[in-house]
Order: sequence, then C-alpha cells, then structure tokens
Amino acid sequence: MMAQFLTLKAQAPDCLLFYRMGDFFELFFEDAKAAAATLDIALTTRGEHLGQPVPMCGVPVHSHESYLARLIKGGHRVALAEQIETPEQARARGGSKTLVARGIVRIVTPGTLTEEVLLDARAANWLVAVAEVGGAIGLAAADISTGRFEIAAVPPVALEAELARLDAAEVVAPEGFAGTHRPLTTATGFDSAAAERRLKTLFQVATLDGWGEFGRAELAAAGGLLAYLDRAGQGSLPFLSPPVRRQASDHMMIDAATRESLEIVCSTGGSRKGSLLDAVDRTVTGAGARMLAGDLAAPLTDRATIDARLDLVGFIHDDGDLRARLRATLRALPDIGRALGRLAAGRGSPRDLAQLRDGLDQAFALHGALEATAHRPALLDRLQPALTGHGALIDRLQRALVPAPPIDAAQGGYIAEGYDPALDALRMRGGEGRRAIAALEAQYRAGTGVAQLKIRHNNVLGFHIEVPAKNADPLMRADSGFTHRQTLAGVVRFNAPELHEQATHVGQAGAHALAAEAAHLEELTALALADARAIAATADALARLDVAAGLAERAAEGGWCRPVLVDHPCLEVAEGRHPVVESAVAASGGRFVANDCRLGVDDRLWLVTGPNMGGKSTFLRQNAAILILAQAGAFVPAASATLGLCDRLFSRVGASDNLARGRSTFMVEMVETAAILAQATERSFVILDEVGRGTSTYDGLAIAWAVVEAVHDVNRCRCLFATHYHELTRLAERLDALSLRHVRAREWKGELVLLHEVAAGPADRSYGLAVARLAGLSPAVIGRAREVLKRLEAGRAATGGLAAGLDDLPLFAAAAQADEAKADPLRDALAAADADALTPREALELVYRLKALIAD
Repeated sequence: MMAQFLTLKAQAPDCLLFYRMGDFFELFFEDAKAAAATLDIALTTRGEHLGQPVPMCGVPVHSHESYLARLIKGGHRVALAEQIETPEQARARGGSKTLVARGIVRIVTPGTLTEEVLLDARAANWLVAVAEVGGAIGLAAADISTGRFEIAAVPPVALEAELARLDAAEVVAPEGFAGTHRPLTTATGFDSAAAERRLKTLFQVATLDGWGEFGRAELAAAGGLLAYLDRAGQGSLPFLSPPVRRQASDHMMIDAATRESLEIVCSTGGSRKGSLLDAVDRTVTGAGARMLAGDLAAPLTDRATIDARLDLVGFIHDDGDLRARLRATLRALPDIGRALGRLAAGRGSPRDLAQLRDGLDQAFALHGALEATAHRPALLDRLQPALTGHGALIDRLQRALVPAPPIDAAQGGYIAEGYDPALDALRMRGGEGRRAIAALEAQYRAGTGVAQLKIRHNNVLGFHIEVPAKNADPLMRADSGFTHRQTLAGVVRFNAPELHEQATHVGQAGAHALAAEAAHLEELTALALADARAIAATADALARLDVAAGLAERAAEGGWCRPVLVDHPCLEVAEGRHPVVESAVAASGGRFVANDCRLGVDDRLWLVTGPNMGGKSTFLRQNAAILILAQAGAFVPAASATLGLCDRLFSRVGASDNLARGRSTFMVEMVETAAILAQATERSFVILDEVGRGTSTYDGLAIAWAVVEAVHDVNRCRCLFATHYHELTRLAERLDALSLRHVRAREWKGELVLLHEVAAGPADRSYGLAVARLAGLSPAVIGRAREVLKRLEAGRAATGGLAAGLDDLPLFAAAAQADEAKADPLRDALAAADADALTPREALELVYRLKALIAD
C-alpha cells in the first residue's frame, strides 16, 4: 500500500494526496502533518517506513468537501486518489491478496472548483492563464463552474488591471513569467500552435475567425489554460462555452489601486459588505449577483450597448407590477448554470438534472409572460429566444425524474415510476422480498417467543436477526435453525436460511435496480450536455434579466435617475449621492447631503478644499461611483446626470503602504500618482485626495502643485482634486479650466459644525484644530497647538511665507526666508530672562551674553 501511495504521490508532488481507503481519505507523511495543522485534526502514526513511524490523518469520504474547502482556503492544492477497480476485479486480476488499483482522478485547486459547498453562489470563480509572446501579453480566463471562457490581448501596463477586474481565484503562467506581482501557479502547455488545434477540436470548428483574430500570445494563454484544466481533471475537460474575445478598450480600465480605494466589489476589509456592489445589489439569483459583480468590475465603453442595458432597466423600472412578477419568478429559479457545470465536470447528481428541468421549464413560462408585454426594449427581444428551445429535454426530464431527487445517486430512488417498466419490475420484486422479510420477522417472533426480535440491515452483515442478549438462549440452541453471527454489548445477531434466501432476492433486485437507474442517469446527463451551449445561453439570459430587474428595484427604492450619455467629456450631476455612505447614514437615522458636480470643457478640474470630516473624500468617491454605475448600465443616485464616456478611471485616495514590497505610504502614493499622470487621457476621470501629504510640507506642496499643473495642461482629463494646501488655490489665476470649490463648515459657540455641502470658492481655513478636538485630543495639546499655529501664521504674515512670489514659484526661497525670520537668538534670550528674579551678578552675565550675540 505504501508503494502505491508513493507512486501516486510522485505524480502530484505539489499537492496533498487524499488516498482513498474504504470510507476515508487518508494522508501520510508530510501531507498528513500539513493537513492536520490546517484542519486542526488529530495526527497519528501507523506502521513504519524506512524505520520511522508513518504520520497519518484522515477525513471521512462522505464529508470530505468541507475539509477540501478549508485546505484550499489555506493555500493547499489537493489530489484525489480513488479506487479505480472493485475488489472483485482486483482478485480476478491477481488473486485474493491483490491490492485494489487506485489512480488520481482529480486535482483540486482554487480555480477548478465546481461543488456548491466550495463556492460562493454570488461570486464568479475565475481561473486565469497568462503568457507572453514577442512582448505581447495574452490572457485566457475560465469559470468552469458555469463554462464562461474569455480570451484577451492585454498591454503589459494593463495586465494588473485585468487581473484585478477578474479577481482571479488562481493565476497560472509558464515558468519564469514576471509580468505580475500576484502569486502564480507554474504550468506547462503554453504552445500557441497546439492551442489553436486544440480549440478547433474542442469546439468542432475549422477556423477560430468567427470569434475574433487571436494573436499568438492569446492562443498561448488559452493553451496553458486548457492544459491546466486537462491535468486537473485527469484527462477530462469541463464544459466551456466558445471563447469571447475581449479587448482592453471594450470596458473602462480600472487599476487595482483604484478598485481598492473605491471598494467596488469588496470593501478594504475584503468582505462584500460595505462595497458599492453590496449597496447596489438587489438581485434574487446567484447567477444575477455574479453577472452584476462582473458588470461593475468592467463598466462598458460602448454607448449603444450601455443604452440597451439602460433601456431594459427603464422598462422594468417603469412597470412596478411587471417588476414584482418578474422578480418573484426569478427568485424561485435554481442556478442552472452551475448545475450544468457540475454535470459537465462529472460531479453532477440527480438533483442537478432536476434543477435543469425546473429552471428551463420556468424560463419557458417566463418567455410567455414577457412576450405578452408591449413596447419591449431591443435587449429584451434579443434575450427572449434564449429562454425557449428546450422542450424535448424538459419533457424527458419531467418523465424520468421524481419531483425532488436526492443528491447522492448511490442510493437510487431518483427515476420516476412508470418511466422504465423493467426498473419498475425490479423495484416490485425488491418490495415483495421486503414484505416477505417482514412476514419472516413475525414468524420468528412467534416461533421463538421473543417479542423483542427484529430483523435489521447494515452494510456489513446485510439483513440479520437481532435480539437482546438476555433473550438469545432460544436462538442459540443447535436445533433452533438460527446461525450465530455476532455478539455485542447488549444484543446478539443471527442469520437463518429463509432470511438469507429472501435477502439474496432483495439484494439482487436492488443491485439491478441501482444499475438501471445509473444507466438512466448517464443517459439523461448526456442528453443535457448535448444541449449545453443552449442551456448556458438560457442561464445568461436569466441572469441579465435578474440584473436589470434588481437595478430597477434599487432605482425605485432610492429615487435614482437614468443617466444621459453623451460623446463629449463631461460630468454633470445634480444632487449626487454616495450609495454606500447614504445607506450607512440612513441606518443611523441621519440624512445624506446631496451635492452637484459639473465638470465641463471650461472647468474640467475642480480643486476642493475644506476641513477633514467635511465630506471631500465622499464627494470625490460618489462621482466616481456614479460614473461606474452609469457605464455598467445602471441608474444612478442623483436627481439628474449627464455623462461623457470615460475610458479610464483613476483614484488616489487614502493612505496605505506595501511593506512586503519595500514601499512606504508615501512611496505607494507617488507610484499611484505616477501611473495616473502616465496613463490618463482626455476621456479619463481622476480623483486625487491629499497628494503630497506623506512628506515634508514644502516637498508635499511642490509635488501637489506640479501634479495639478500636469493634470490640467498635459492629461487634460476630468479631475476632482482635494487638498489642504490652500496655497494651491492661487493656481486658479493661471489655469483656465481649474475651478475652486470647498466643503462648507462653521464654528458655532466653539464647536465645529460640518455642513457637508460643496460650494463655490476656496475654504477660509482647514479647521484642523477643531477636528482634532472632536477626535479627543486633550485640551493641553489643543492649547499648545493653537499657540504654535499663531506663531507660524504670524511668521508667514510678516515674511509673505509660502504665499510670497507664487507666480514664479520661489517656494523654497520663501521657506528659507521664513526660517531665517523665525531664528532670532537675541530675542529668544531676552524672552527667556526673568528680570525680576535676576541677581546683580546674573544681570551682568546676561548683558555680556547679549553683547556676544550682537557681535555674532
């Protein structure tokens, strides 16, 4: 057995090997130690290998999926080694002591999961392969739980953004690939020529031109993906829809830092709660939730496609009764996409077939209901055909399956009565045998006089007679006709010739019935998979309807408006709101303050000043969120919104560091700012908050000053720039497209009142001390800070400070003058002297010291 284990382990050295032994998956050696530590289960030993005890642990087969989930989450990959022949076949092959053959039937990795318990129903699970050929980057992505398959050519600078968009569960690449800082799984098979042949064979086409013109890098990535899936499935590929070719220009480019700061699909803590997706999502199906997350992660840049989505949302929004009926129907739908994925991967169950039956049947009924509506939008008409066309499969599954089949096919009972007369006959024969066994139980009770006698069944003894130990004597006599089988603590078990005969009939009938049901299951699965592409199209159509209905519900619930899309760069939002913050404020009983934002040709750059906690960051983020929602095809939280399409969205908001890569907070800030200045175009939208605050005042102001100029003069994009550097407001005198705005605040009876309103003009001050007092700094610290502030402001007023000569930017010269003005040793010595306390000698020494200072 150890030789067999080590042979299998050598086939998957990078995996924990689950080695099937009866009802358990066992792990040995280092695998056992790693699994026991991750799963927090007992580590034992068994036997010896090379003179040392063999570490060992195990998990039950019937519940192994929950353990798999924990191991995968813990960063492990697992190879499942199952018995690939029966004990009878093993004995026939090599005699009574021959070891049953085992083989690795599957490798489980984060990107190759299909089981319900291992996946989040409301999140996609992408496996991504990347390859570089001739300086070009190819990317292939698949979610095998539903069959979605994408291929893209990605500029090297945009690879991180694409991986962030997909939020890949696993990224595979050839050895030596260095295009990303994400963890990579090294794989093989990145051969573009072989991949082209494999794709043609897989999808049974003579050319791939119908799906786009794939470059060598794209084909190489697809080849690596297929090879990895082939190895994971040990020669069995999952269902994949034909590849969709994506281009970077198809959707708004959003880099990883921007996604994190805007919390688009997950919060900074890594959870869904608190994200934009969480605030928007009103879908009622898992497939709809997954599609909505994908829409928000990749807002479109094609105006016609966006308007088509908005038309559908508007159609459902305007008819409340239709919306309610549609959502009620969708809520009852099973997840047919993932059911299909499990069946295609060979891990399906009778219940998955039933989900296809019920889901496709309800899709057909939904088609009829929607067909009766008038003035349907074009997108709905395009979706309608996908909801039909499965009549023959639905009819077959309705006749073949019981209403609620079990998940476990091994126990049978899922084929409906009347579907197969031969199966019905076997079941009848088994039922007759069970009735005969029940009659035998009554007969044995009467014959022995033991009223507690029962006929039971288990997987080891089969059918047997069981009596309490104290009543066993009548059955133990040699002439009783009973044969002793087993003695336990409180009971004794027997067999009898008549019972054995009836049990044999029942067992044979049951085994034949199970075999017949298994054959039907295989046939029905094959029928479903023959229709796989059409079923996947139905699943996508239902998901799109759920997304549209959910967005319509959210718009009606929050009073959101339909955005108007235009071709010229602008952002005109009236009474805009941040959906996440608004929900949080409403939950606490407060009212969110809406604000306008109007960025156009003449004022495309707003410089926003005002106090901390005043709402600057919220204002910046809410306009970015509105742009994302609009281009994803959703209504937006505003009274009105007119938007020019955005090709790239950038956000430099908040402070963070990356110590693992040796980057301080300020370094991260500068890297992200550099990326913005290098990539933003006239059609981009940028939000910048407190650029330069991570270094000294003068350095920070100089950097912020230069960044504002670059955004205005070079990038010429729409930008909201929040800052506490009030000196920057002087730039409005020179930069034509820069407008000054501030968030309003007032001090009332010594208390700071934050109004959260954005108004024209610069802020009069930052109210930093007032905010510090709100944060709980002690009165002593606040008092000292006030004194220091007065001295600093007096020094600046006396010398011109940083405001002096800003037109020609002598920033550091002004700083040096300010420092020289502040450094006055003579004044400091006089101020430190206590004239009333000086002795005559101390007074004389003070005079000499002052004279020395004058001489210096």
